[in-house]
Amino acid sequence: MTVTGAAQINDQREISRWAMYSFANHAWVTTVGTVLIGPWLLALAKSAAGSSHATLFSLFGWHLSAAAYPSFMLAVAALLQVLILPALGASADAFAAKRRILFFCCGVGSFLAALLATTGGSQWLYAGLVFLAGNLVFGASDVVYNAFLPQLCTPDRRDATSSRGFAIGYLGSGLLLAINLVLLQIHGSIGMSKSTAVRICFVEAGVWWAAFGFYAIKGLRERGSASGARIGHGLGELWEALSVLRGMPNGFRYLVAYLFFSDAISAVIGLSSTYITHELYNDNATKASSFLFELILLIQFVAIGGALLFARIARVLGTKRTVLLSLVIWCFVVVYAYLALRSKAEAVFMGVVLALVLGGSQALSRSLYSQMVPRGREATFFGLYEICDRGTSWLAPLLFTLVVNTTGSFRQAILSLVALFLIGLVLLARTDTDKAHAEAAAAQT
Repeated sequence: MTVTGAAQINDQREISRWAMYSFANHAWVTTVGTVLIGPWLLALAKSAAGSSHATLFSLFGWHLSAAAYPSFMLAVAALLQVLILPALGASADAFAAKRRILFFCCGVGSFLAALLATTGGSQWLYAGLVFLAGNLVFGASDVVYNAFLPQLCTPDRRDATSSRGFAIGYLGSGLLLAINLVLLQIHGSIGMSKSTAVRICFVEAGVWWAAFGFYAIKGLRERGSASGARIGHGLGELWEALSVLRGMPNGFRYLVAYLFFSDAISAVIGLSSTYITHELYNDNATKASSFLFELILLIQFVAIGGALLFARIARVLGTKRTVLLSLVIWCFVVVYAYLALRSKAEAVFMGVVLALVLGGSQALSRSLYSQMVPRGREATFFGLYEICDRGTSWLAPLLFTLVVNTTGSFRQAILSLVALFLIGLVLLARTDTDKAHAEAAAAQT
């Protein structure tokens, strides 16, 4: 059964709707995942344990401190996605169901974002479980969202299209952060506690994701066919894709490289608010929230220009060389955070540099990978890509957790991430992207 007729490619109206979904779901990425969830989980864990360095719980003789809880939850969320998302992507291809899955994830994810507003006190486990569910749903939506990219436009337009998607995403998250920042600034004058204001921010993130997300999805076309697909067929597609990937050495090497450097980028983004709260505000999430919103708001708007700037640089240097350049700058950001970040002014400087490189590294990595995806297996291969993507992989959060739990130092933990950037950089430098494109063309269905 054919799902649709021949769908247009390079259709600017459909590309605009696709980019609009990034405008919508960045409410989870930024307001929830970057600004609020780390300090919120840290505060709940500290309330339950009594102090940030006290044991929150023990598991098989391993003792986890309250300070390590946020990064531990990122690692657990990543491991869950490793188990689920690749099979989901394969099912989306087998059933030609990307648009339907995107509708489902938009509704459920926005509900879970709002549900975080019901947590508080010392409910660290409840809040952690809601976050795990929300992060899993967000990851599922990102798999199918990214899988639209190679179907929407021709290869020569993918750098620009991917960068446009991220730029519009930063615009959306920046506007929502501005609204939330106003609420946090005036909460006292309207008789509202700061914790209540933070809860309202969770609700606003959910409403934002749903309102703009449903509008965006309605403008997307389903592509492909679902003839002969049955329950469980997606797992067969996944195993077949893994077999194909073994015959694509350069595509496989790129995925491994991306695993390392994307893990590190995800950890820096996801743990930056926790790091600043710990180092500058002595783990007081309430006191830190206003500054964090201001800083992340600045980052969002600078990142718009950064994404577009790096797309232009890629036209001169090439996509691969531009991604390599971005990784060098990421190493500088991490070393600077370890050596010099001791004041709000230094945090702002680090945020500006991070913002300039953030959009470019993410957008160009996605468009570079899209050239390595066999036609007909877009969602399946982007399911593999997603387990390495921002905030969804386990290696960097686990490394950060182990270092914090062992040394008690957030600075030592942040410095450890440089190793992951360097491994990814070396592997990417050794990847022949032209051969990877040819491997994908030979493996298309």
